[in-house]
Amino acid sequence: MAVPEYTIADFIHQEAWWKNRALLVLNIYLILPLLSSVLSGLDASILNGLQILPAWQEYFHDPQKKILGIINAAQSIGAVSGIPLTPYVADLLGRRATMFFGATIVVAGILTQALSTTVPVFIGARVLIGIGNAFTNSAAPLLISELSYPTHRGKLTALYNSMWYFGSIISAWICLVAYDQAGTSEWSWRIPVFLQAIVPVLQMSLIWFIPESPRFLAAKGLESQAARVLARYHASGPGERAHLVAFEMAQIRHAHNVEREVASSPSYMTCFATPGNRRRMFIIISIAIFSQWSGNGFVSSYISIVLDGIGITTTRTKSIINGCLQIFNLASALLGTTLVDKLGRRKLFLISNVGMLIVFSMWTLTTALFNETKSTIAMKATIPLIFMFFFFYDFAYTPMIISYTLEILPYNIRARGLAIMNFTAYLSNAFNVFVNPWALGAIGWKYYLVYCGWLVVELVFVMLFIIETKGRTLEETAVLFDGVKTHGNTEWKDNLTLARMPQPRSPRVDKDFRDNYFELHESSGDRCSVSGTQ
Repeated sequence: MAVPEYTIADFIHQEAWWKNRALLVLNIYLILPLLSSVLSGLDASILNGLQILPAWQEYFHDPQKKILGIINAAQSIGAVSGIPLTPYVADLLGRRATMFFGATIVVAGILTQALSTTVPVFIGARVLIGIGNAFTNSAAPLLISELSYPTHRGKLTALYNSMWYFGSIISAWICLVAYDQAGTSEWSWRIPVFLQAIVPVLQMSLIWFIPESPRFLAAKGLESQAARVLARYHASGPGERAHLVAFEMAQIRHAHNVEREVASSPSYMTCFATPGNRRRMFIIISIAIFSQWSGNGFVSSYISIVLDGIGITTTRTKSIINGCLQIFNLASALLGTTLVDKLGRRKLFLISNVGMLIVFSMWTLTTALFNETKSTIAMKATIPLIFMFFFFYDFAYTPMIISYTLEILPYNIRARGLAIMNFTAYLSNAFNVFVNPWALGAIGWKYYLVYCGWLVVELVFVMLFIIETKGRTLEETAVLFDGVKTHGNTEWKDNLTLARMPQPRSPRVDKDFRDNYFELHESSGDRCSVSGTQ
């Protein structure tokens, strides 16, 4: 009689997740690492909002061109400095400890920024915030990806980067309220900066109340603790507990065993050591650059300059447009998040890049017409085009940049691969924010043509290299890049399945989770089995 085989779909919770107490509690816990993205959006957008405020401009003597570029790039410079260390800390101390460490640095940077009296001190504070953000933004998505329920992982990791706009919304409207209440007082810009500290203080206070990544625990040899976490937060009921947890533990252990054969001591070079890894890094580095160089940097960092370029100069009007745009961005990103598992990753990227190319070309045309003819029709048309452009950008790049990166990386290089992605994105952003104001000042609307050409390159890349990962676990996705793995004299193929061992009754997950409870047996070429001691 054939041994029945199962995939993870046979054991997942089928009802609404909020009706399952374990899943409800887990998803509430995961709000805390999601706040790291909120903090990034809050911090990045606060500077955009401050540039609109007359009090900030006056206090720092109206910084322009290179000085303004350095102020905007300072946070990215700090992040680039800290990112190389983040995977070592995350893999050594754990995801939670890394988040705590990063949040502490961010609080110190925010307080320094809020109390700064000179441009150099303000820039130094921005660098410090960037270093802290590097640690929180590297550890938080890892924790979400590795701890979330299998069928929730795609949406939650996509939601992570989408929450950037939630922070951006808070920032934009806080700056508007501060301007309305404090006018030209220096508190109109200091108060919004002080309020940034709320998020990292919450993370520092609550991070130890949420569980550690089971994949990190298993990698450290703490398999009983990893199994306990999975059983407590993933098991959907008494009848399915043992099989679901056993399946997940089997996949984790199998992945770790295979990865140890490839590299017993992973380093950054491991990310480029095999054809599969080089293919991963080519895709990851490319989409990281695309996330910053698609034309979105114009509005994300210099909305005041962009709006000046189409004749909108009043502070309140700029602030309202900025605030409304951030709300629209969040809605667009959430729409993309909800469609991740329905349309798939590749289709989202294709829709996004085609839409951005068409709309940005139209945006370039209206900006050129206004600059050459001062046409009010062109000015009025540019505003909705900016919104339309960000709809297509947010539809894929906001939810997918983190999610897709984590999905295609195996555990042994996941932290380092994410660090490389973040490093590339921050470096691209630093270049962007420094060059954009100079280029716009030098050649005006003609600089938009550069991005039109670049968007064509992006579309061709997506068509040729982005592959679909929908419906696979983290371990199964690795096979798309690495193909058949050889383990001793045994080949492991595309689908890791659970074969039920003949036994008189289903295994129970006992409360103490003895270390030898889960045992992975390597048998025939394309299956693995899990047995339990009782």
